[in-house]
Amino acid sequence: MHISLAAEHVFTLFGFPITNTLLMSWIAIAILIIISIIATRKLQLIPSPLQNVVESIVETMLNFIEKVVGEKKQAEQFFPLIATIFIFILLSNWLGLVPGIGTIGFFEIDKAQNGHEMFIPFFRSTNSDINMTLALAIVAVIATQIFGITAIGTFKYISRYINFKNPILTFTGILELIAEIAKLISFSFRLFGNIFAGEVLLVVIAFLIPFIAPLPFMVLELFVGFVQALIFAMLTLVFLKIATSETH
Repeated sequence: MHISLAAEHVFTLFGFPITNTLLMSWIAIAILIIISIIATRKLQLIPSPLQNVVESIVETMLNFIEKVVGEKKQAEQFFPLIATIFIFILLSNWLGLVPGIGTIGFFEIDKAQNGHEMFIPFFRSTNSDINMTLALAIVAVIATQIFGITAIGTFKYISRYINFKNPILTFTGILELIAEIAKLISFSFRLFGNIFAGEVLLVVIAFLIPFIAPLPFMVLELFVGFVQALIFAMLTLVFLKIATSETH
């Protein structure tokens, strides 16, 4: 049984190290692109089954976002980012539960452990890599700043963080800056921690009691994967709403 906190290096491409979690992210992206192309290639008034499913998902998510932000126009502005984050994280989490993920790979000599063989899986759950969850967190936080500046203006938005009118506003601005950094930590470690813990749980259970015993835990991880994707997307949406609202 091999459990590694860091993503394992699989091969090198043009001098760039490719890890098993990065490969899984490419697969998730490829699946989303292929489904999008097929679903939108021949749009019809009477939709095909795939078009109908995609339109239902889009409509459901858009209506949900509109209920949260309270404005249809703003919901349409936020939709591309929120929907992309939610669907990508959800698909990445669920792909990590596909049989063979984490169990098909190769053995490599680990020089750090006196030449012992170490198993390297070809594929591993994308969000079990802190680098991926941190990248998603950075995208969410930067997008929040961009939407906020666009909505209320550069100087008015910056005044939330840098304001010397009085000591209270100055101190509040410092707290706001700290909060932005805390968002990065909260976003990235929450998603990483839950997915990595689920991965470890499944590996341990499969090692101790293979075949039947892991099934209930896989069902649980399906639910956890959905919840984590929803939490990440919802927090991003809430922060977007706050950033685009003028303070009084």
